[in-house]
Amino acid sequence: MQHGLEPNASANTLQDAVRCALAQAARLGASQAEADASIGQGLGVTVRLGEVETIEYQRDRGLAVTVYFGKRKGAASTADLSPEAVCSIVAKACAIARFTAEDPYAGLIEPEALAREIPELDLDYPWALAAEEAIGIARRCERAGMDVDARITNSEGASVGSQRHTGVYGNSYGFIAGFSATSHSISCSLIAQHGNEMQRDYWYTSARDALDLQTPEAIGVQAGRRACARLGARKLSTRRAPVLFAPEMARGLFQHFIGAISGPSQYRKASFLLDSLGQRVFPQFVRMSERPHIPKGLGSAPFDAEGAATLDRELVEQGVLRGYVLGSYSARRLGLKTTGNAGGIHNLLVAAEGTEGADSREALLRQMGRGLWVTELMGQGVNGVTGDYSRGASGFWVEDGAIVHPVHEVTIAGNLREMYGNIVAIGNDVDVRGTIRSGSVLVGEMTIAGE
Repeated sequence: MQHGLEPNASANTLQDAVRCALAQAARLGASQAEADASIGQGLGVTVRLGEVETIEYQRDRGLAVTVYFGKRKGAASTADLSPEAVCSIVAKACAIARFTAEDPYAGLIEPEALAREIPELDLDYPWALAAEEAIGIARRCERAGMDVDARITNSEGASVGSQRHTGVYGNSYGFIAGFSATSHSISCSLIAQHGNEMQRDYWYTSARDALDLQTPEAIGVQAGRRACARLGARKLSTRRAPVLFAPEMARGLFQHFIGAISGPSQYRKASFLLDSLGQRVFPQFVRMSERPHIPKGLGSAPFDAEGAATLDRELVEQGVLRGYVLGSYSARRLGLKTTGNAGGIHNLLVAAEGTEGADSREALLRQMGRGLWVTELMGQGVNGVTGDYSRGASGFWVEDGAIVHPVHEVTIAGNLREMYGNIVAIGNDVDVRGTIRSGSVLVGEMTIAGE
């Protein structure tokens, strides 16, 4: 069962390395084996105040091999893809396997879960970007931001990045497949000053295809406007109030959800959503769908890290959890089947179903009436076992649906399970710059700790 990349030197090198590794594992007596070979290359440039700060070229390659002798497992990796190095690393993996304890859940995925067809997902858009061109783009971005307002007095820099990754996975079932994917970005972080007060903010764009990026000038202008908007920020007294998470902040709320329903968290019994399958976790209007095959999607993939087919499915329907996020090992530990999520989730779409058109951000601010609009979060105060949530935040205080003043140096706190159940609305201002796609999220009430 072979699914090839477009023929080129890199793809051929990776396929040869995978085939060599699997053949050597069989010769050394492994009952099962899998190999994952990859080549990555990229360019990153950062400019600050018009001067080049960093230029980074990256090119790396690697091969990871896992072998099984019955239920004993061994793994090893190398950055050398020559036949001699591949044979050597397989021998080391086999030696390790002979000394490990048996694990009844170890082994390749079930053959029926393997991807039979590899859809073309439009993920590969190499950008022939020279360092000089990237420097020019970064300078344009930063200059546009600095020109927004006389109060923009300093910069943390503008960056341009371009990455391309090619990977091939194969196992002893005869499966071998691979694909290439690109990721490009432009970002800018600026500092606004008024008197002795200074405030920083940023903006960025990211896409598979460089033609889908926002212009450098648009990113700089947005970063500059955001930085200026934060001038005059105040602290708040401690209170309880509704909180509206901007889309790029809301994504984090659902990342915690995915972590809680992932296989390892479930079988280790280290999740605030332990054994929640079939339970209502969100309000009835909330729907979450996994869509792995969105063309150009930043979370799209034709198969997962074990070669399992990725499939459309509903994780949450009418607020009820319908499925976990599983690879083959965690699935066996739970007595379930893999969901094609070895390596993570693929394009999670968060939506409010059954409503007459989702609300805009302005409509959500009006619905909130009085509360905190969060545009930046800091710190890592989230407990995945208990669901306790406490993070530094900044944003804007809202009265009667209108922004009154910027806010900084506050902490928002609650419990994720309660926060999920207390979601009031989800906006239509969806952020597509990541694996999780969500609009703004309005939570009915949280503790806001300030002065």
